Amino acid sequence: MIEKQLKVWFSIALKKWNSEKNDRLMPWKGEKDPYKIWLSEIILQQTRVEQGQAYYERFLNRYPSVHNLAQAIDNEVFKLWEGLGYYNRCRNLLTTARKISEEYHGEFPKSKEGLLKLKGIGNYTAAAIGSFAFGLPLAVVDGNVFRVLSRVFGISDPIDQQKGKLKFEALANLLLDKKNPASHNQAMMDLGATICKPKNPVCADCPFSNKCVAFIKGQQTEFPQKAKKSKTKERFLYYLILECKRQRLVRKRGAGDIWKDLHEYILKESDEPQAEKDLRNPSFWAPNTIFSAKQVRDSSDELVHQLTHQKIRSRIIYVIIEKKIELDGYRWVSNSEIKKLAFSRLLTRYLENRQ
Repeated sequence: MIEKQLKVWFSIALKKWNSEKNDRLMPWKGEKDPYKIWLSEIILQQTRVEQGQAYYERFLNRYPSVHNLAQAIDNEVFKLWEGLGYYNRCRNLLTTARKISEEYHGEFPKSKEGLLKLKGIGNYTAAAIGSFAFGLPLAVVDGNVFRVLSRVFGISDPIDQQKGKLKFEALANLLLDKKNPASHNQAMMDLGATICKPKNPVCADCPFSNKCVAFIKGQQTEFPQKAKKSKTKERFLYYLILECKRQRLVRKRGAGDIWKDLHEYILKESDEPQAEKDLRNPSFWAPNTIFSAKQVRDSSDELVHQLTHQKIRSRIIYVIIEKKIELDGYRWVSNSEIKKLAFSRLLTRYLENRQ
């Protein structure tokens, strides 16, 4: 158990740094509206702040309240989310918005237990909403906080295992300034983001450096620690963009994969990498797919898309044909209408680079 004297030192040092040195600006900083806090936290899961800020502002402009989001058309929300990845977050966003709007009359639960009952809200997000919106004495433990605590106190427990997570959460709650939880939590996250950075931490400006175990031992890069990584699965996905009279064949993905509810072009998954010459052969695709070499307008280099537990290797063939074909599960959609549909970042990135 941490000594009371050390806890007092930690709190005083953090407050002093926060009031005198912390100049980090973010649009949601100091926010008290639980809807805006919730929205920012969901967007920032698995997303860098620099990228997430633009999405946060676009979502608020389009859906300024939880009722607005609850009434939105699913595909329009997915389109707005396009490029953020991890689309299960977007599905949970809609489910929770509708529950709060319809069952809770637009009011977020004011307890951790109530917040945890909502889809897509775990301990971290519940603590963020609870402390920032309602002043609940809950410590927010994100990647920045893990890093600060592991380095300052020299904790080597893996942060990606349950035992380690519980240990860090217990320590964070013990150190929490329960009279000012919002200010304390924000300061901890800001310190991790601007001073106690993953690479090249600015230890000279850190309020904890005189007692930081990692700094004293010169072991900053060794914390925080993770368990041995599981092997990344490699997949080979090949797409055929078939266009005819300014329309393209597309389908909406069903359940059971990372891109559920998103749209895609003709897909062929392979157990091994395919050469470009094979992809230019119509027989590689569907039986009734017919095109000639001169109709192939573009053939991409190999595209690599890295996900948490998957590495996707892909090539895309773009073909313009003169006569439409029918393909089970796919439909012809005009190019103008396609702009309203949500696709994976892999496909949108290819099309953006091609323009």
